[in-house]
Amino acid sequence: MGVNTTGLLNTQTEVYASYKNDAVTKNETAAKKDSTAKTEEKNESGVVYDKSDSSKDNKKATYSINKMSAEDRAALVQQMKADTQSRQQQLISIVQKMMTGQAATASVANGTNSDDIWKFLAKGDFTVDAATKAQAQKDISEDGYYGIKQTSERLFDFASALAGDDVEKMKKMQTAMQKGFKQATGAWGKDLPDICQKTLDAANQKFEDYYKSKESTTKTEG
Repeated sequence: MGVNTTGLLNTQTEVYASYKNDAVTKNETAAKKDSTAKTEEKNESGVVYDKSDSSKDNKKATYSINKMSAEDRAALVQQMKADTQSRQQQLISIVQKMMTGQAATASVANGTNSDDIWKFLAKGDFTVDAATKAQAQKDISEDGYYGIKQTSERLFDFASALAGDDVEKMKKMQTAMQKGFKQATGAWGKDLPDICQKTLDAANQKFEDYYKSKESTTKTEG
């Protein structure tokens, strides 16, 4: 597992946490009461987060999230969080295997301190088998799960699911995202891999494109 892949997962995790801690997420809490009883029904009706099909019209798909009902957006947030938690657990499992026989603290070895895990990975003082390395390279490729394109899309989509079609709330989400990147850098212990900065730039551009689309709509309606 390369440092680029782990750096991106750490960044995404911190950004999601920053989104969650922002006051604007109170909308998610309000919607959650209704969505809990309807989650199964919503899943059956197609409220599923899947960014694997790059052939789709990304702009149309992305902005449609903003226009979902509060209940649908709350259900989508839960799905995205579950996906991230699953990916993180997979990474922790890999880290624990890598650290077998290597000098490390018990807290890191037991996965009880996530900051220690990220710092361990940031040092790069470990070896991985060929299969793990190949998977990491695939994950951060242009179309990979941790590539700039898919990661920036997930960050923007998560913000959209929380804020809805509200420019001011989206601006708060963008600020929270930037805060999350700073927190990720702190947990990483040094500058994040270059791919992380490029991902932040790509995500910021998605926010700017969204604001422009809203301005165009306002002018047209006026």
